[in-house]
Amino acid sequence: MRHSQKGFTMVELIVVIIILGILAAVALPRFTNLQRDARISKLNAARGAVASAAAMVYGAAVARQGQVQPACPANGVVPNLNAVGTGTVCTQNGTVNVTLLYPAATLAGIIASAGLVQGIGAPTAATLNAEGYGTAGGGAGAGAVLTVTVIGGVAAATCSFTYTAPTVAGAAAVVSAINGAGC
Repeated sequence: MRHSQKGFTMVELIVVIIILGILAAVALPRFTNLQRDARISKLNAARGAVASAAAMVYGAAVARQGQVQPACPANGVVPNLNAVGTGTVCTQNGTVNVTLLYPAATLAGIIASAGLVQGIGAPTAATLNAEGYGTAGGGAGAGAVLTVTVIGGVAAATCSFTYTAPTVAGAAAVVSAINGAGC
Protein backbone atom coordinates (compact mmCIF):
# COMPACT_ATOMS: atom_id res chain seq x y z
CA MET A 1 0.00 0.00 0.00
CA ARG A 2 1.32 3.47 -0.87
CA HIS A 3 1.51 6.17 1.68
CA SER A 4 0.60 9.63 0.23
CA GLN A 5 2.15 12.73 1.72
CA LYS A 6 -0.21 15.55 2.65
CA GLY A 7 1.24 19.04 3.17
CA PHE A 8 4.79 20.23 3.60
CA THR A 9 7.34 19.29 6.18
CA MET A 10 8.59 21.81 8.70
CA VAL A 11 12.01 21.90 7.00
CA GLU A 12 10.47 22.73 3.62
CA LEU A 13 8.44 25.57 5.11
CA ILE A 14 11.48 27.03 6.88
CA VAL A 15 13.52 26.90 3.67
CA VAL A 16 10.80 28.77 1.75
CA ILE A 17 10.55 31.43 4.48
CA ILE A 18 14.33 31.91 4.46
CA ILE A 19 14.37 32.27 0.66
CA LEU A 20 11.55 34.84 0.81
CA GLY A 21 13.42 36.76 3.52
CA ILE A 22 16.58 36.88 1.40
CA LEU A 23 14.63 38.08 -1.64
CA ALA A 24 12.92 40.79 0.41
CA ALA A 25 16.24 41.96 1.84
CA VAL A 26 17.70 42.25 -1.67
CA ALA A 27 14.64 43.82 -3.33
CA LEU A 28 13.69 46.44 -0.71
CA PRO A 29 16.73 48.70 -1.21
CA ARG A 30 16.15 48.56 -4.97
CA PHE A 31 12.59 49.88 -4.56
CA THR A 32 13.95 52.77 -2.48
CA ASN A 33 16.43 53.60 -5.23
CA LEU A 34 13.62 53.59 -7.80
CA GLN A 35 11.94 56.46 -5.96
CA ARG A 36 15.22 58.39 -5.93
CA ASP A 37 15.73 57.62 -9.62
CA ALA A 38 12.21 58.89 -10.36
CA ARG A 39 12.87 62.19 -8.55
CA ILE A 40 16.15 62.64 -10.44
CA SER A 41 14.37 61.91 -13.74
CA LYS A 42 11.69 64.45 -12.88
CA LEU A 43 14.39 66.99 -12.06
CA ASN A 44 16.16 66.30 -15.38
CA ALA A 45 12.87 66.74 -17.26
CA ALA A 46 12.20 70.07 -15.52
CA ARG A 47 15.75 71.22 -16.24
CA GLY A 48 15.34 70.36 -19.92
CA ALA A 49 12.02 72.20 -20.08
CA VAL A 50 13.56 75.29 -18.45
CA ALA A 51 16.58 75.28 -20.78
CA SER A 52 14.36 74.87 -23.87
CA ALA A 53 11.94 77.56 -22.72
CA ALA A 54 14.80 80.00 -22.10
CA ALA A 55 16.06 79.47 -25.64
CA MET A 56 12.61 79.80 -27.22
CA VAL A 57 11.67 82.92 -25.27
CA TYR A 58 15.05 84.43 -26.13
CA GLY A 59 14.35 83.87 -29.83
CA ALA A 60 10.90 85.42 -29.57
CA ALA A 61 12.23 88.36 -27.55
CA VAL A 62 15.00 89.11 -30.06
CA ALA A 63 12.48 89.08 -32.92
CA ARG A 64 10.00 91.33 -31.06
CA GLN A 65 12.40 93.65 -29.23
CA GLY A 66 11.22 97.25 -29.46
CA GLN A 67 8.27 96.30 -31.73
CA VAL A 68 4.61 97.05 -31.13
CA GLN A 69 2.93 93.71 -30.51
CA PRO A 70 -0.74 92.69 -30.77
CA ALA A 71 -2.63 91.37 -27.76
CA CYS A 72 -1.66 87.88 -26.67
CA PRO A 73 -4.39 85.40 -27.77
CA ALA A 74 -4.04 83.33 -24.57
CA ASN A 75 -4.97 86.14 -22.17
CA GLY A 76 -5.64 89.33 -24.16
CA VAL A 77 -2.74 91.22 -22.56
CA VAL A 78 -0.62 93.37 -24.88
CA PRO A 79 3.04 92.38 -24.44
CA ASN A 80 5.55 95.19 -24.08
CA LEU A 81 9.24 94.53 -24.66
CA ASN A 82 11.47 97.62 -24.58
CA ALA A 83 14.70 98.22 -26.51
CA VAL A 84 16.80 96.89 -23.60
CA GLY A 85 14.93 93.59 -23.73
CA THR A 86 12.92 93.89 -20.55
CA GLY A 87 9.14 93.57 -20.32
CA THR A 88 6.80 90.82 -21.51
CA VAL A 89 6.57 88.45 -24.49
CA CYS A 90 3.55 86.45 -25.65
CA THR A 91 3.69 82.63 -25.54
CA GLN A 92 1.00 79.99 -25.94
CA ASN A 93 0.40 80.06 -22.16
CA GLY A 94 0.12 83.85 -21.98
CA THR A 95 2.60 86.62 -21.37
CA VAL A 96 6.01 85.85 -19.89
CA ASN A 97 8.11 88.34 -17.94
CA VAL A 98 11.48 88.93 -19.62
CA THR A 99 14.76 90.39 -18.33
CA LEU A 100 17.51 91.23 -20.84
CA LEU A 101 15.78 89.10 -23.54
CA TYR A 102 15.56 85.95 -21.35
CA PRO A 103 12.72 84.84 -19.08
CA ALA A 104 12.88 86.44 -15.64
CA ALA A 105 13.84 84.14 -12.76
CA THR A 106 10.26 84.13 -11.43
CA LEU A 107 7.08 82.05 -11.58
CA ALA A 108 5.70 84.48 -14.20
CA GLY A 109 8.96 84.21 -16.14
CA ILE A 110 10.86 80.99 -16.61
CA ILE A 111 8.39 78.68 -14.82
CA ALA A 112 5.42 79.94 -16.87
CA SER A 113 7.35 79.62 -20.13
CA ALA A 114 8.69 76.14 -19.28
CA GLY A 115 5.17 74.79 -18.78
CA LEU A 116 5.94 72.90 -15.56
CA VAL A 117 2.36 73.66 -14.57
CA GLN A 118 -0.43 73.28 -17.11
CA GLY A 119 -2.73 76.21 -17.68
CA ILE A 120 -2.83 79.76 -18.89
CA GLY A 121 -0.90 82.49 -17.09
CA ALA A 122 1.66 82.47 -14.34
CA PRO A 123 1.60 79.49 -12.01
CA THR A 124 1.31 79.98 -8.28
CA ALA A 125 3.45 78.34 -5.61
CA ALA A 126 0.46 76.14 -4.73
CA THR A 127 -0.04 74.87 -8.31
CA LEU A 128 3.70 74.28 -8.62
CA ASN A 129 3.70 72.30 -5.35
CA ALA A 130 0.75 70.25 -6.58
CA GLU A 131 2.91 69.18 -9.53
CA GLY A 132 5.69 68.13 -7.14
CA TYR A 133 8.00 71.14 -7.59
CA GLY A 134 9.12 73.95 -5.34
CA THR A 135 11.13 77.12 -5.86
CA ALA A 136 13.37 79.34 -3.79
CA GLY A 137 14.88 82.74 -4.45
CA GLY A 138 14.46 84.33 -7.85
CA GLY A 139 13.44 87.81 -8.86
CA ALA A 140 12.81 90.02 -11.87
CA GLY A 141 16.22 91.68 -11.88
CA ALA A 142 19.36 90.89 -13.82
CA GLY A 143 21.39 88.07 -12.29
CA ALA A 144 18.50 86.78 -10.15
CA VAL A 145 18.85 83.09 -9.25
CA LEU A 146 15.80 80.81 -9.01
CA THR A 147 16.29 77.37 -7.49
CA VAL A 148 13.85 74.69 -8.69
CA THR A 149 13.42 71.68 -6.40
CA VAL A 150 11.59 68.38 -6.57
CA ILE A 151 9.48 67.67 -3.50
CA GLY A 152 9.71 64.34 -1.71
CA GLY A 153 13.41 63.71 -1.39
CA VAL A 154 15.56 63.47 1.70
CA ALA A 155 16.52 67.16 1.42
CA ALA A 156 14.66 69.22 -1.19
CA ALA A 157 17.32 71.95 -1.19
CA THR A 158 19.83 69.44 -2.59
CA CYS A 159 17.43 67.88 -5.10
CA SER A 160 17.52 70.89 -7.38
CA PHE A 161 18.96 72.96 -10.20
CA THR A 162 19.20 76.72 -10.64
CA TYR A 163 18.20 79.17 -13.36
CA THR A 164 20.18 82.41 -13.40
CA ALA A 165 18.91 85.37 -15.40
CA PRO A 166 21.54 87.21 -17.47
CA THR A 167 23.63 89.68 -15.52
CA VAL A 168 24.21 92.17 -18.35
CA ALA A 169 22.86 92.77 -21.87
CA GLY A 170 24.37 90.29 -24.30
CA ALA A 171 24.94 87.63 -21.65
CA ALA A 172 22.96 84.40 -21.65
CA ALA A 173 20.81 82.90 -18.94
CA VAL A 174 22.42 79.92 -17.20
CA VAL A 175 20.74 76.64 -16.23
CA SER A 176 22.97 74.72 -13.82
CA ALA A 177 23.54 70.98 -13.72
CA ILE A 178 21.23 69.13 -11.35
CA ASN A 179 22.15 68.49 -7.74
CA GLY A 180 20.70 65.06 -6.95
CA ALA A 181 22.31 64.55 -3.54
CA GLY A 182 19.06 65.04 -1.62
CA CYS A 183 16.74 63.20 -3.98
